[in-house]
Amino acid sequence: KQVLVRTRPRSRTSLAPWGHRAPASDQLDFLALRGRGMASNRPDSLPEHLADKHRHVTCAIDAPTYTATPEYAGVYASLGIDNSLDIAQLKQEMTIEVQSLSKDEIVFDIVGIDAPIANALRRILLVEVPTMAIEKVWVLNNTSIVQDEVLAHRLGLIPIRADPALFEERGDSDSNASNTICFRLRAECTRNTDKSTDAAPYIGSHVLSSQLTWVPQGDQATQLVADPPRSVHDDILIAKMRPGQAIEVECWCEKGIGKTHAKWSPVATAYYRLLPRITFHQPVTGAAAVELKKLCPLDVFDIEDVGGVPTATAARPRSCTVCRECVREPQWAERVNLQRVRDHFIFSVESTGAMPPERLVRDALQVLKQKALDTAQLLKDTLAQNEEGVMEEGNDEE
Repeated sequence: KQVLVRTRPRSRTSLAPWGHRAPASDQLDFLALRGRGMASNRPDSLPEHLADKHRHVTCAIDAPTYTATPEYAGVYASLGIDNSLDIAQLKQEMTIEVQSLSKDEIVFDIVGIDAPIANALRRILLVEVPTMAIEKVWVLNNTSIVQDEVLAHRLGLIPIRADPALFEERGDSDSNASNTICFRLRAECTRNTDKSTDAAPYIGSHVLSSQLTWVPQGDQATQLVADPPRSVHDDILIAKMRPGQAIEVECWCEKGIGKTHAKWSPVATAYYRLLPRITFHQPVTGAAAVELKKLCPLDVFDIEDVGGVPTATAARPRSCTVCRECVREPQWAERVNLQRVRDHFIFSVESTGAMPPERLVRDALQVLKQKALDTAQLLKDTLAQNEEGVMEEGNDEE
């Protein structure tokens, strides 16, 4: 028998949901719109109490305060200060610094943007960076206890190591070497004739992802020879079998995004947090410094000799999780000021292994850039249509 089992519902979400695709070389003129979307100017002439609220979120005992970003251009108009967006200042202030990078995870800081942009990057990482995943499973033989649909679903969730940039989105076209990767899986369980005490009773009882064999299509054998498609991990359990049971399937991988189905999501997790900032309303010295150091479960504080006096300092603010143990009691809330820096985002991105984490971040930034260009093009076209409509109305009146 041949049974085609889909690993997800038939409906699809296009990788290009907008009909408007702006050239990547276009300038983001719409970013000159005042006071919205990106990090606001931070005027040095603001009074100290307003500057603190402008840049920091205060973490009080019960809840954070001053969480809203002052985006409106005229929010400080009564002081004669312009809060509109300055592109030159944004380019100068915004920085991206990688803190750590491993095979599967990247931690980096973005400074100088507002939460909507940081959250847009996070959401793009989750569901809009394309990857390759098993989309169709042709079941040639399945005598295991795992139903065809469950087997297809489990196969679809196996992360596939393949560069999506080398493939096209299939859409409604036929499968071919430019949009499909083919894998074969043959597994059979038999009894072990070795009767020694330490021998396993069955051979082939566990069907693993390492048994997926890539079958090149067209000229894929020459194009992908340097980095052949494969499962990210070889020890992913697909099914368990007993003697007399067998599985034979053919799997077709296609390009997609997590917005369509979670199997295409390239990250295991992607999140950010604001950089903690810990200051002191008054110096904490002597026995109080020792007590404060013991209060923190993450060892954020150290005791340093300042002028011959043991004084508490916030030595490791990045380790702080804002558990508020240091401000929970009223006497400590009067001494310790716990805040977060409003425009300093610490991103942690863990890849599924389908692509390196640094590649995911670059691709996500490209998607974000394209969205901005599309929006700019849409605004330009809308303005042009409105101007044409006004001119036509004027001609009609004449």
